[in-house]
Amino acid sequence: MSVNLSIKNVPDELAERLRERAARNHRSLQGELMAILEQSVTDKAVVTPREILDEVRNLGLKSGALAARMVREERDGR
Repeated sequence: MSVNLSIKNVPDELAERLRERAARNHRSLQGELMAILEQSVTDKAVVTPREILDEVRNLGLKSGALAARMVREERDGR
């Protein structure tokens, strides 16, 4: 038996980012949301090289120095 879930009042920007992610992964929005849910409840998180590359591109990282600076800023902000 399956259950229908609903998420209300999703901000437009977040919904658009989810649609873009779904398109990058060649999935429907529902398929992408299902994949996100399945991954979030597994015992071990498996990140593919493609997901890492997509995240690097989303962050706009162009160099190791920029990545190090972002990590440093995040760490120092705690």
